[in-house]
Amino acid sequence: MLVRALVALVLLVVGAAGGLAAALIHESWWGLALGLGAATLTTIALPAGGWRFAFMLGWFGAIGYAVLPRAEGDYLIANSASGYAILGGSFVVFLIALATVSNRRAGREDPGVLAP
Repeated sequence: MLVRALVALVLLVVGAAGGLAAALIHESWWGLALGLGAATLTTIALPAGGWRFAFMLGWFGAIGYAVLPRAEGDYLIANSASGYAILGGSFVVFLIALATVSNRRAGREDPGVLAP
């Protein structure tokens, strides 16, 4: 149990670092493609469940933090096409990770159907 929590914490930090790196290079076309590609492929490669969700929570948290105004009054993710693309793409991948979190405690049988 402790190992799983530690792996989830590491994936949260790795996701945050990846999201911050993507926010820093998203203005160029190759940076946007690299950032969203890395998020998508890592999310697909991780097993469905808590680890995938932990990675994307860190990623989307870093992207969300980059949207906040800085002390200079500007934003790290600008109001541009690439800014909206990194926000939208990150949101879609986050929703995929959220949708694939399964409830292992749920039974596979439908409790509303009576056995013959």
